[in-house]
Amino acid sequence: MPEVIALIAAAGKGTRLGAEVPKAFVMLRGRSLVERSILAMVTSGVVDRIIVLLSADMMSFAQDLFSRRGLIDSRGYCQGIPVHLVCGGGERADSVWEGLKAIGSHKKGSVVLIHDAARALTPPGLIARVARAVAQGHKAVIPVLPVTDTIKEVGEESGTAFVRSTPDRSRLRAVQTPQGFDLAELYAANLAYFAQETPDFIATDDASLMEWHGQRVSCVKGDPMAFKVTTPIDMTLAEHIVDEAEPTIFDVPDTLKKDADD
Repeated sequence: MPEVIALIAAAGKGTRLGAEVPKAFVMLRGRSLVERSILAMVTSGVVDRIIVLLSADMMSFAQDLFSRRGLIDSRGYCQGIPVHLVCGGGERADSVWEGLKAIGSHKKGSVVLIHDAARALTPPGLIARVARAVAQGHKAVIPVLPVTDTIKEVGEESGTAFVRSTPDRSRLRAVQTPQGFDLAELYAANLAYFAQETPDFIATDDASLMEWHGQRVSCVKGDPMAFKVTTPIDMTLAEHIVDEAEPTIFDVPDTLKKDADD
């Protein structure tokens, strides 16, 4: 298995959740969303190092929180996997680019995983599945789920919305994270993207950027547990899931259980 580096995007404000702190730092049954995402990466058994992308105004808070939790010191909670904090940019794509530049030198064939901190209950097995698909030679890999709702393409005319078309949902998929890439290829795609003086394309995710750069994007099976906590309803669902499954999600060391309950 080549080197695997995880970039966790945690710089967003998450206004739709209506919390007093940025979404990544909202507590879910005693542990923040970003902490849970970090621990999922650790538990996957395939990640060698982790970079958390943060807004500048949350850097000091995160350093303090992670230190108390044993995420960036020698207490072993991350099983020796280094966790680094990097200041992101104004948009998600800017943050990922900062993360890629922070990685520095890397071995040929290294794998990078881009993950949303808000997908805090992503199963470690899904993370491993994506990483292994990239290691097997796929330059870009995304986890997907079938779309169950009927989807409409809509337009607007004179202030009234109307249906333009109804895509065949059998060909549609909902995309999750982590998205996995050959590190050198993703770096090259970002380099070309940010070199544009007049952008002719806005990347909505890293896979779309790879498509724009001419790379084929492969798909692996996603998981319903990798849903994104975006709204209060999502948080309620996440709380119910954790209430049922917390003892089996993460093995929390006894020395940290008090911190987890603070």
